[in-house]
Amino acid sequence: MRGEKMDWKKSTILITGGTGSFGRKFVEIMLNKYKPRKLIVFSRDEFKQHQMRLEFSSNRLRFFVGDVRDGSRLRRALSGVDLVVHAAALKQIPSCEYNPFEAVMTNIFGAKNVIDACIDCGVKKIMALSSDKAVSPSNLYGATKLCAEKIFVQGNAYVGRASTRFSCVRYGNVIGSRGSVVEVFQKQKPQGVLTITDPRMTRFWIGLEQGVEFVIHCIEEMKGGEIFVPKLPSMKTIDLAKAIAPECKIKYTGIRPGEKLRETLITEDESRHAVELSDSFIIEPENPVWDYKPRKKGRRLAEGFSYSSDINDEWISPGAIRKMAAKL
Repeated sequence: MRGEKMDWKKSTILITGGTGSFGRKFVEIMLNKYKPRKLIVFSRDEFKQHQMRLEFSSNRLRFFVGDVRDGSRLRRALSGVDLVVHAAALKQIPSCEYNPFEAVMTNIFGAKNVIDACIDCGVKKIMALSSDKAVSPSNLYGATKLCAEKIFVQGNAYVGRASTRFSCVRYGNVIGSRGSVVEVFQKQKPQGVLTITDPRMTRFWIGLEQGVEFVIHCIEEMKGGEIFVPKLPSMKTIDLAKAIAPECKIKYTGIRPGEKLRETLITEDESRHAVELSDSFIIEPENPVWDYKPRKKGRRLAEGFSYSSDINDEWISPGAIRKMAAKL
């Protein structure tokens, strides 16, 4: 299955954290477009699973109540599964700072449990979702995602002669996801004042559907050990605020602990073992001890290259921001 076209209609897929924003969109696209043999939603929120059961009436859809912290429950759920998309995480930065042990248990030890269970159950492909916050992390959430990336990449070294392979997708802020700054601005809009920490702040942005389709594409392309990074436009947070509520006043509150002025998707060090394609970058494993052959397609990056939101070549235009805001 490595690097080959997936036969989705013959595949059994499990998604951890399947009731989140990404999970719901992934389920929608999978059922409507790719039509897998079976799609399993694994999450700990039974009420959200009930809501999804009512929303998606499909005999191909299954639900498993469980937590990635519970390795035995994962192994039970993974029986007969071909592919796992690992989207479960604690991702609210203030919450992770206030509950650090909980963040570590879910984002790091939960990732370890997924790796162990997938190897034990003979799952062929596992794609883990990461974040730009994992790059040079300045908060605990980013640090846990960095650890998760490292252990998923090196999880390939634990497989032995089995065919299980692990890779990651790393991207920026998701437009319209639960808990995003867009949701905050929409809630603040009726009061007539939007809060922004700093007018210089820039971020990478990706649409929810675009993120799902990118993950699906990377699953088909993965060999095991790569970190896939889409090419994304940047946007100033202040421009987003003005597009969502041009009539509102802006109040600057100062940068919060652990927050950055810019985000980075590829560091200068990572660029030395990365390739650029037309719509993405692939960070290849630096020292794989498993069977991995570097890609022949794609061009190597220039010395000193880094991919940061403040020096990006592509920016979302004011008109595009207004159109995007109108759909939210």
